[in-house]
Amino acid sequence: MSALKIGYDAKRAFFNNRGLGNYSRDTIRIMSTQRENNRYFLFSPHCESPIDFERNSNCVTVEPEGFIGRRFPALWRSSGCLSDIRKLELDIYHGLSNELPIGSGRTNTRYIVTMHDVIFLKHPEWFPLADRYLFRMKYVNSCRRADQVIAISEATKRDIVEFIGVDEQKIRVVYQGCNPLFHKEPSKDEVEALRGKYKLPSAYLLTVCAIEERKNHQCVMRALSLMKDPLPYVIVGRESAYKRELEKLAAELHIEHLIIWLHDVPTADLPALYHGASIFVYPSLYEGFGIPIIEAECCNLPVITSQGSCFSEAGGQGACYLDPKRPEDWAFAIKEILEEESVNARMRHLGILNVARFNDETIAHQLMDVYLE
Repeated sequence: MSALKIGYDAKRAFFNNRGLGNYSRDTIRIMSTQRENNRYFLFSPHCESPIDFERNSNCVTVEPEGFIGRRFPALWRSSGCLSDIRKLELDIYHGLSNELPIGSGRTNTRYIVTMHDVIFLKHPEWFPLADRYLFRMKYVNSCRRADQVIAISEATKRDIVEFIGVDEQKIRVVYQGCNPLFHKEPSKDEVEALRGKYKLPSAYLLTVCAIEERKNHQCVMRALSLMKDPLPYVIVGRESAYKRELEKLAAELHIEHLIIWLHDVPTADLPALYHGASIFVYPSLYEGFGIPIIEAECCNLPVITSQGSCFSEAGGQGACYLDPKRPEDWAFAIKEILEEESVNARMRHLGILNVARFNDETIAHQLMDVYLE
């Protein structure tokens, strides 16, 4: 098989600590290490103080040149980079985070865009008006211009067809991978050291996600208020204005002493946080995929998550799926998993079996199929 020259929109790989950044970094890592014969060009508007991540020597960073490109890096990313794409004679340019450069049809390169979700169309009430307008302009148009669209779940594929009107034959589902960090079990000493670092109790419930309304932390809070002996609830995520509403709710429910907020936690600390927890709870109302479910199962942790959306695609048979608007069901499930060792052990076992589906070779093979097609 001849080598391909593949370009990636790598801005979020270098500068985003959330889901889009994790997906970008993991895609670049997987492809550059699993398909070493290709050459990979990482397009970034600048590379000052970037996030360090694993990639092979077959990766080259492409930055804007000239006064205009350096002075207006966002303009270079949105359209100016096309001159670099032509100069490099790329076979494929892959927009890893919902967007492609404007005018991408005017080169010989084939363009692929990964669509993570279209929640801004399905649930516009969760987004400010300005964000909805910007996402529609950038993401919807990129999706329509692309030669091929990658959806990160079947749920996202259905939404793309329904809300954007893209022919389903143009869409391929390729699940995302999981950072190798989560496949390495930390020692007991490492778990205890991290417990001391963050002043955590010996047992706790854990959620890792953005602190915003659709993540539905209030479901778990209400579940805790219904329990006789509730565990502390550790919420890992970047601080936001919505946190104030959750703090107010916790006070109203008289469980504020149970809530532990952790912000700006390094990715390297997450595996030990997962391993130190008793149950991972993920009550989100809607997601494009839900990678924290995979991370938790990799760490041999029982998972309770929501019914519907994409959650069963991620969690498989290893997770418990509940109505995210019925906290009494969550209270019952938490109690059962904590008290019934057979249930706990079965969930851990099935979770480990499930995450085998998301291995690097499988994902590299599926992405290469899309590129070659």
